[in-house]
Amino acid sequence: MNGRLKVSGGAVGGGLLVAGTTSDAGKSVVTAGICRWLVRQGVRVAPFKAQNMSLNSFVTREGAEIGRAQAMQAAAARVEPTALMNPVLLKPGSDRSSQVVLLGKPVGELSARGYHAGRQEQLLGTVTDCLQELRRTHDAVICEGAGSPAEINLRRTDIVNMGIARAARIPVVVVGDIDRGGVFASFFGTTALLSKEDQALVAGYLVNKFRGDVTLLEPGLEMLRGLTGRRTLGVLPFAHGLGIDEEDGLRVSLRGAVRESVVAPPHGADVLRVAVCAVPLMSNFTDVDALAAEPGVVVRFVDRAEELADADLVVLPGTRGTVRALEWLRERGLADAIARRAAEGRPVLGICGGFQMLGEHIEDEVESKAGAVEGLGLLPVRVRFAVEKTLARPSGEALGEPVEGYEIHHGVAEVTGGDEAFISDDQGRSLDGCRTGSVWGTHWHGSLESDGFRRAFLRRVAADAGRAFVPAPDTSFGTLREEQLDRLGDLIEEHADTGALLRLIEEGVPEGLPFVPPGAP
Repeated sequence: MNGRLKVSGGAVGGGLLVAGTTSDAGKSVVTAGICRWLVRQGVRVAPFKAQNMSLNSFVTREGAEIGRAQAMQAAAARVEPTALMNPVLLKPGSDRSSQVVLLGKPVGELSARGYHAGRQEQLLGTVTDCLQELRRTHDAVICEGAGSPAEINLRRTDIVNMGIARAARIPVVVVGDIDRGGVFASFFGTTALLSKEDQALVAGYLVNKFRGDVTLLEPGLEMLRGLTGRRTLGVLPFAHGLGIDEEDGLRVSLRGAVRESVVAPPHGADVLRVAVCAVPLMSNFTDVDALAAEPGVVVRFVDRAEELADADLVVLPGTRGTVRALEWLRERGLADAIARRAAEGRPVLGICGGFQMLGEHIEDEVESKAGAVEGLGLLPVRVRFAVEKTLARPSGEALGEPVEGYEIHHGVAEVTGGDEAFISDDQGRSLDGCRTGSVWGTHWHGSLESDGFRRAFLRRVAADAGRAFVPAPDTSFGTLREEQLDRLGDLIEEHADTGALLRLIEEGVPEGLPFVPPGAP
């Protein structure tokens, strides 16, 4: 497996596209799993997603914004994430418009109609060039599709599913979520709705999230092969607690959802309850994964004031719509409940947009264009939205511990007071955020992934909340993430036909794949 893979006799790295019958079928997980399996075999592999719609994003070391799923897949491949891995990122600002991030930098706001009416087609050359560069510098590139390749209303402008597969001449494996039901119909229907040219690239299927005895499934898989002429290349079992970074917080209601935690008793006498306000256009809610990784910390997403009553810590997460989220908090009585908590000395943490909401005043002529808006007034901060987006990977110190994070925001915060800075440099000079009483705020995403700081912060929270909670002394978020990625690699290695996958990656599109009528016009 060492050395260059060959495709059609060329010196370019191999490729594979992981498509799905639906959104959330498991494309991100399978892509990460294949990356981890390949890198463990000595293959230089990179992930790729031509176009991603997500509010969960990450900043690369060169200051480019990409989807968190691609950053997670890069970690699975043990390579540094770059803008090449996700050249187009769409960040929804409403049901009808998104900010377009091209090669890591925002280039404007477009309606869905405006994007699909021409802009998307113009980007095909850009994304193809990015994929080609990754294939030139790696043995293999595992591409992730988006939604379903059989969205026939969007096929003409598609650059992420069959559009990129056909442009790059790479084979496609389709993933289906059997836990939803109807997986055979989904596989057959997805294939039959593709044009003859697109079908010629669909090389097989992967069943995801299977529970039970796989022998009961095998007759159906054989019938599917008879109907489509394509094998099922693996049946992946349902796996709890993978804890990987989700792409999008828009499709799924998170109210009452409990973030999966480590299955371990609390290190001290008490648990610590964390309530995350599920604000509209919530972004980078993966920030709280590091809290959920701590034994004894229970993380829930909430949208009602009464659900804050028993919380030891309330988190206001990032959002793509700070002003809209403020209105939502006030409409639901959450703003008043948070203010009461602050007055009682009970802990509150705001991250990025959540930090901005906790301030006194907001001037926004960029994101919402609402102009002057009063914040919650719990931190001495005034925020002005700038046209240029801040994208950075800073580091500093907080509570006597080293901290790393990343910044993604238009809002510029002026801190006018407070008891202390949230994060400082090694000379004690403020770098970001502030604290007043038990209310904390920072623009830095990912700061809670710094183990020493997270433990110190939770000790402060437990003291303020009057809980006998003690952070475990040896929890390493980075180690837990590596273990999760290894589990994904194990799923592929143990339950997929890795020989068949390798042949697709190495040899390209098989010849003679049959056409399944009726096909798309």
